[in-house]
Amino acid sequence: MRARADSAVSEQANRRWWDSDADDYHRSHGEFLGVDTPSGEFIWCPEGLHEGDVHLLGDIVGKRILEIGCGSAPCSRWLAANGAYPVGLDLSHGMLQRGRTAMADGQRAPLIQATAEHLPFADESFDLACSAFGAVPFVADSAAVMAEVARVLKPGGRWAFSVNHPMRWAFPDDPGPTGLTVAIPYFDRSPYIEADDDGTVTYVEHHRTMGDRIREIRAAGLILDELIEPEWPEGFEREWGQWSPLRGQYFPGTAIFVCTKPE
Repeated sequence: MRARADSAVSEQANRRWWDSDADDYHRSHGEFLGVDTPSGEFIWCPEGLHEGDVHLLGDIVGKRILEIGCGSAPCSRWLAANGAYPVGLDLSHGMLQRGRTAMADGQRAPLIQATAEHLPFADESFDLACSAFGAVPFVADSAAVMAEVARVLKPGGRWAFSVNHPMRWAFPDDPGPTGLTVAIPYFDRSPYIEADDDGTVTYVEHHRTMGDRIREIRAAGLILDELIEPEWPEGFEREWGQWSPLRGQYFPGTAIFVCTKPE
């Protein structure tokens, strides 16, 4: 259903959701994300873009990098294995605990439990920041996330984040033929909400249009350098929720924004 949900409701619901869903999520997606590999992996999206191939963060060696919405932190561990000094941040203790388990016999990175709307770091603490489908769609005030990232980045720092492509909001969340027909107004910014039998909100996901995302980036004083809409890879047959070869041949499933804080 669609209803209103402020920051407090969104934070509480999504913390509980990801705490309870951590095991199922990793059974379904852990191998694709490289969660249990010794050095992790950095996958930007269900289309399979790997940071080792696309280099959206640029030179990472020796750089202090904040990963927002790190989940079980395979991206942070990959960054550490490739010469960076990452810090992973996530709302969910369950996801972070899964990351600590993965680090027991492999690459390590510091992990912090906090919300993306209020980053617990000093101004200009990081050279780079990133988020691969983490945090941004799940907070009520994504403009605050952009402002917080701008605050903790050093001048000249880069911020790259991937989210559901905004146009996907207009289609049913279905990988099959039903998911090819527009059913929801693109301009309806009411969040998608799930609730239990007593009405307690258990999951919240927020929608912003492409224009909203760009305005939030600019309002934070950041420069949008590149907008990437990955095409579905030829011969790639993996489904992930609403992402599928069928839908991927018609319209994008992911938008990746690459931004810079001016010097």
